[in-house]
Amino acid sequence: MENLDDRVQNAIRHACLWDTTEEEPSREKYCGTLVRNLLHLCGSLQATHPGLGRRIFAEKYSLAATWSRGDELFQVRGKNGLLLNSMDPLPVVAGKEEIQNTADHILETFYPISPTIDLQRVHVYKELSHTGFKDDYPYPHAHTLFILRAGDTLVNLPPEQLRAKMIMFAFGNALTRAQTLHGTKAGVLEEPIVVQSVATDGQMFQFVVFQLNTTDLQPDEGVKNMVWIDEDQLLYDSAIVCPVLKRKVVHIPAGLSGYKSETFQKLMALYLHGAV
Repeated sequence: MENLDDRVQNAIRHACLWDTTEEEPSREKYCGTLVRNLLHLCGSLQATHPGLGRRIFAEKYSLAATWSRGDELFQVRGKNGLLLNSMDPLPVVAGKEEIQNTADHILETFYPISPTIDLQRVHVYKELSHTGFKDDYPYPHAHTLFILRAGDTLVNLPPEQLRAKMIMFAFGNALTRAQTLHGTKAGVLEEPIVVQSVATDGQMFQFVVFQLNTTDLQPDEGVKNMVWIDEDQLLYDSAIVCPVLKRKVVHIPAGLSGYKSETFQKLMALYLHGAV
């Protein structure tokens, strides 16, 4: 893409500096604008990567994933962000040998503390497991989930909990797809399912790639599922309308400063995954 860094920086300036009449735009406003600007830039590569035309975005879809482990029933439910869906599944990240090697991995334990100690306990009258889309939806494969750390519910969420949310919903999307394809019978998948997730507060980015290798979630032994995490990646140092002064000296200049091109390259790499 010609003048890539200039176009990305203009996308940041548009979201944080130009698209407002306020001295300091709200995070909820500039965060959403920035993500859409960056995704629009990535989407402009469709002329050279026709596979991008086999995708579509979905907002406010509702996921419901259910599974059992031990004597307890777990559910991931709710509306969770902007989802990029595809006609084609994402390529597998880890090969068969690497998947098989996960059987030797020993899971960490909190014993004697239960790992479910902080989860909300509710009464469930209907066990739901649904992708949020009709069975004949032409874009059945979840590609990348985009979560905005903005608004009342997520703005104060610590980065560790935000990454946990990313893993949880990436897993939920993968699990429901596996159950749609293979039913609720648990077992190792012949074709693992990969779902990506990106979260941002408009400045810091988190990247997650989740690979579902098995739906047999009861035992600690056997093949495990896998996740790759790249955390706390700054896109820029600051983007402010008015300079920050300390003792009449400019401490942080107005405008955009400290742009990090490698962070956008990672975002673009995840977006292009499966279309290159």
